[in-house]
Amino acid sequence: MKIGGFKVGEYTVRDIGGKRALIFDCKNCVYSATIADDHHCRFHVLKTLQDVEADRIVLAEVYERVYEEEPTKILMEIANLSQKFHVESVWSYSHLGKPAKECEQYFPERHQVMVRIANDLINFDPILSYLTLLNELRKEQEKIKQGSEEYAECTEPYLDSLVRVKQEFDKTVLVQKAKKLLTELAEMPDTKVIYKGIFEAEIKPSFIGSKLSFAGMENLEILDEYGVKDTTVQIFSKPDKLEKIYFVNPPEYSLAPDKYFVLSKTREIVATYKPGKTSLSTVATSRRYFERMYESTIKEIAEYYKVRLTPEEMVALGQVVARYTVGYGILEVLLNDRKLTDIYIDAPIGGKPIYVVHADYGQCQTNVTFTENEANSLISKMRAMSARPFDEAHPVLDFDLPDLDSRVALIGPPLSPSGSAFAFRLHKITPWTLEQFVDVNYINPLAAGLLSFFTDMQATTLIAGSRGSGKTSLLSAVMLEIPMNSRIIVQEDTLELPIDYMKEVGFNIQRLKTRSPISVSKTETEVAPEEALRTALRLGDSALIIGEVRSKEAKVLYEAMRIGAAGNVVLGTIHADSAYSVWDRVVNDLEVPTTSFKATDLVVVARPIRFKGSSQRVRRVVEITEIKKHWNDDPEREGGLLSLMSYDAAKDSLELMEDNLKESELLQKVQKTSGMTVNEIWEDIRLRGNAKLFLVEQKNKLKLPSLLEAECTSLCSNKLLLMKEIMIEEEGKANYEQLLGQWKNWVNTVAIPRFSSEKEEGKKKEEE
Repeated sequence: MKIGGFKVGEYTVRDIGGKRALIFDCKNCVYSATIADDHHCRFHVLKTLQDVEADRIVLAEVYERVYEEEPTKILMEIANLSQKFHVESVWSYSHLGKPAKECEQYFPERHQVMVRIANDLINFDPILSYLTLLNELRKEQEKIKQGSEEYAECTEPYLDSLVRVKQEFDKTVLVQKAKKLLTELAEMPDTKVIYKGIFEAEIKPSFIGSKLSFAGMENLEILDEYGVKDTTVQIFSKPDKLEKIYFVNPPEYSLAPDKYFVLSKTREIVATYKPGKTSLSTVATSRRYFERMYESTIKEIAEYYKVRLTPEEMVALGQVVARYTVGYGILEVLLNDRKLTDIYIDAPIGGKPIYVVHADYGQCQTNVTFTENEANSLISKMRAMSARPFDEAHPVLDFDLPDLDSRVALIGPPLSPSGSAFAFRLHKITPWTLEQFVDVNYINPLAAGLLSFFTDMQATTLIAGSRGSGKTSLLSAVMLEIPMNSRIIVQEDTLELPIDYMKEVGFNIQRLKTRSPISVSKTETEVAPEEALRTALRLGDSALIIGEVRSKEAKVLYEAMRIGAAGNVVLGTIHADSAYSVWDRVVNDLEVPTTSFKATDLVVVARPIRFKGSSQRVRRVVEITEIKKHWNDDPEREGGLLSLMSYDAAKDSLELMEDNLKESELLQKVQKTSGMTVNEIWEDIRLRGNAKLFLVEQKNKLKLPSLLEAECTSLCSNKLLLMKEIMIEEEGKANYEQLLGQWKNWVNTVAIPRFSSEKEEGKKKEEE
């Protein structure tokens, strides 16, 4: 049976994020798939809602028109009212007048009118049904005024029925909204105009699962706008919300209909191709291959259907198809925004928008809602790429996405009872530098010089902090202070440090990947952290970097540090909020003997700060503490923790604790091993801090961010050390003031021109 060009029953009901979505397949419909414009479409939706309940309605063809909860409730209300009229049979004999021969002559016409109002029009055009009802009511009231008493008595039941039907209509949100719109209009409009004001659909391409919402943008205040590849990103604030709103508007959501058609046809054709595990594992290198393949398919479809596309448009459409086939869909836009640090998709998927953490604006709600189908597709892809299980027996999958420099933690039932959920951590493609941290006030120049100096002097340093405090970023910045003539061994369970970039700028690094600490599905091919560390200690005299000290490897690490087998500088991160809690964690939780913990020289603590109780968080280094060696049981009680620098929130400054410096055993050790005096040590520290401050000042003066990137800062640091070496060889000692002046001159005449020209070349490439 067909009604209005639809086959009755061509719909599905899906649970999306705990909400019931009523989805109609409108691809073969001869009418337009829109509730506002087409009464046939409206009829089909209303008749279906009399059989099923829904929270959302989706009309799917080349576009998908999505009607959210509010318009769906309005339609459900009308569908229920139609059923109520049918059950009450408001057009039956008893509702049309008094049972008398002289009255029954009016029954056929009244029956026809009531059926038209309460059965026919209500399902096709409920507003017209209501207007028809009002007209009939006025007409009958006029007839009663002008007619006989017998007619008035005869018509009383019919008039009562019309009034009751009107009262039921008046209760509905649709009629209430329609009345408001009608009072704002000068004359009676086509009812389509009223429906368009009430039933506004969000439109998206049918082959894309994610839904983008742009509702209420007029009430938001724009804070920022920038581009991420081919997509515009906007940051808004909302008067009644603490968190900011993160809007994306990819080009595929605003293409012309003929381009949507070509995209949909291409997607249908390429959907039959399933990339194998090898293809999926090399997505980063094979992506361009797939894009070219899709471009040729797009060209053929466009020619066949006579759709005019330029070569540039074919390339752009090929990239869109690749994004939703071999890529990560709408998530790619977010994962390519390097101003984001985290992306959260919580269970049940589809119930809430995606949330992100922005480097400048903190946690933001996005206008993107992921779907369960997309999630299942992504899970399958991650299982194939990682070669790891993910099911009820293995409800955790921790996996690196090297093509997007990100890590994903995926959880599912029974660990997550509401369904699967994702947490993405985006790594900075280039490492943070101490100069960049000085620029954003995360650390001050003196503290940067202090860390640089002690790293050069092969101190053992643990960087502590909570998640999101910046400890891993600070670790990568301190690593850049290791002289380039050193070999570095890096051990990580999740690949967060930008090792490949550091290799490109000249560092000699070997990375070791160990078993993930959170994955339930351990595999025999993954090496345990403690075993990897033992291997690292056999790889020659090297600086040793531990991505995070978590468990059993701590004993091996401290054993190596005590006997000096680790070689040069040792750096690592650990979850703790103070130097004392680092000791407590290492000794009491990780079961490292207190005497072994003394192999730690420095603890650097980072923490998010909320100034004066503000909801905004800023990251700061709050403590640099020396671990002294002459204590036995409790370092705090026995004076084993010596604060070198401490953060003052009132001044937003990391202050040098000058009175404590005379007690520093680390400074005494450096004096003995280097032959430097205390004054020379502090001159060297200030030289390094002032050099970093100079680069920051030049970057801000010239608006040249590349001056603070690792490629430039490493070059400049090396030059400073080389100039100091030459000065010591020629003059027997370093004149630090003269040295800084010579180095600044070199920066101005060599480094800045070089990186300025590279910036111009980069602009030209982007324009091309």
